[in-house]
Amino acid sequence: KFNKLGTMSVLEYAKKINAKLVYAGSSTKFADNHDGYIKSPYTWSKESNTELVKLFCQWNSIDYAITYFYNVYGPREMGNGKYGTLIALFKEKIKNGEPLTIVLPGSQRRNFTHVDDIVDGLIIIGEKGYGDELGIGHDESYSVMEVAGLFGGPIKILPERKGNRISGKVVTDRTKALGWYPKRNLEDYIQNGC
Repeated sequence: KFNKLGTMSVLEYAKKINAKLVYAGSSTKFADNHDGYIKSPYTWSKESNTELVKLFCQWNSIDYAITYFYNVYGPREMGNGKYGTLIALFKEKIKNGEPLTIVLPGSQRRNFTHVDDIVDGLIIIGEKGYGDELGIGHDESYSVMEVAGLFGGPIKILPERKGNRISGKVVTDRTKALGWYPKRNLEDYIQNGC
């Protein structure tokens, strides 16, 4: 409900001030052969908002660009709670001497993208990008088990969770055509102490 209401408010404001809209969709829509968006209410609402943005902007002649982020990491990410990111959660667990928790099967792959690369992509997209499928994600993927190996330390395996996607396609061709490429990588970030 709030996701829809918030999106609609932003669309109405963009129309009112005649501004280009850059919207962050959910890259989960590209997961599991483009079925990722049906895995949870959140991903479905994000995908339906993407459609709302496209149609509203077309109906009202508003310039728009829809971006997709891939597992953002970097300074000040959340290291606890249900919105904690994997990198920050692992960092906190190592700091506290706790085992790294991995949800089965552990082979699920993610493309981790540094927040500074996300910002660089948003600036380019804001200036030159239009339409849909402007992904901002690193080409290299890691399994959750491989990420745990980069941190080191003991591992605790957790039961599989419903809706946990195994893989996802990284859609960055249109963003790279604008001149964006990731400059940072996860392994260096972890080896340098996060």
